[in-house]
Amino acid sequence: MGFYSQRILPYLLDWSLSDSSLAKYRQEVLAGVKGEVLEIGFGTGLNLSYYPEHIHKIITVDVNPGIHGLAQKRIQTSSITVDHKVLNGENLPMTDHTFDSVVSTWTLCSIENVEQALREIYRVLKPGGKFFFVDHGLSHEPEVQVWQNRLTPLQKRIAGGCHFNRNIRQLIESQFDIVSLEEFYAEKTPKIMGYFYKGVATKIN
Repeated sequence: MGFYSQRILPYLLDWSLSDSSLAKYRQEVLAGVKGEVLEIGFGTGLNLSYYPEHIHKIITVDVNPGIHGLAQKRIQTSSITVDHKVLNGENLPMTDHTFDSVVSTWTLCSIENVEQALREIYRVLKPGGKFFFVDHGLSHEPEVQVWQNRLTPLQKRIAGGCHFNRNIRQLIESQFDIVSLEEFYAEKTPKIMGYFYKGVATKIN
């Protein structure tokens, strides 16, 4: 990773993803998290204050070594112990059936091999375990899709691989047994970047 990715991008991500309009989505997604928890794409620790009170420890991964420094203040003021690892979500070292809950917020959009990452998430979940997620992606409106496809190459360059045009529903349903998912435009967000997918996917066996 270069200078931009490690020294500038973390601040841009922290600024954009700490917007107060996203707080309610974090709270809704994390409300059902329990047991042994893995967070994919921990970033600057913006989810920490939204975990339920009964969560005391989480394992986190993020591919960008430069971003974790910004999370330290949030980690130090949180009651949650964070075991952080600099890893990408496509190759997790954890054994099969380790976690009750896996969390991902605005991360699936930027993982290079997202299909492989979802296979890894499924693998490390226990039978009956749940994947809690919120992300932005491909709109249901063709006229919006046109601009999402046009702007994704630029977005990938400036935002750490982020795609506007991933069909998050299709990706998750191709891997998980049961998926409960909402699609909607987020409030006060341009349609190109504001079509959200939020839900829970369950592993049966």
